[in-house]
Amino acid sequence: MFLRDKDKPMASKLLLTGSFAAVLFSAFGALGSDIFLASTQWLLVSIVLAVWGVYLLLEAEFRS
Repeated sequence: MFLRDKDKPMASKLLLTGSFAAVLFSAFGALGSDIFLASTQWLLVSIVLAVWGVYLLLEAEFRS
């Protein structure tokens, strides 16, 4: 991913928002209706998105 330093905080927010959405999908799936993936898989997607979001945010902060 080739992002300019000023675009990294916005990309980080998008990734963290996606992580939160994946947690909501996981909770909805735990209640009995899976959406495309099982609840545990949604949690894994959430973790990966959160890690990349935090990484981009930290990289943007240290380069400034």
